[in-house]
Amino acid sequence: MRKLKLIWDFYGPNATKIAQHHEIHLKEYIQLENLNISITGIESLNETHAIAFLVVEENKMKPLRDALKPHRGQVYSV
Repeated sequence: MRKLKLIWDFYGPNATKIAQHHEIHLKEYIQLENLNISITGIESLNETHAIAFLVVEENKMKPLRDALKPHRGQVYSV
């Protein structure tokens, strides 16, 4: 099963801190909805751009996309 990485972009001098905070909310949502999602994280792309993300199986992506409104997505590869 193909996996997709749902991504939220954050910009500015506090981008990494905002991404870290957003990941907390993603984990809370996963727990609240009792979802079988184990991969979340953040990446600091440069000093003013960071992302928060979660990885989901493709067949379960649409309800999460509609509920959480990520900025973009891509195919996940390890």
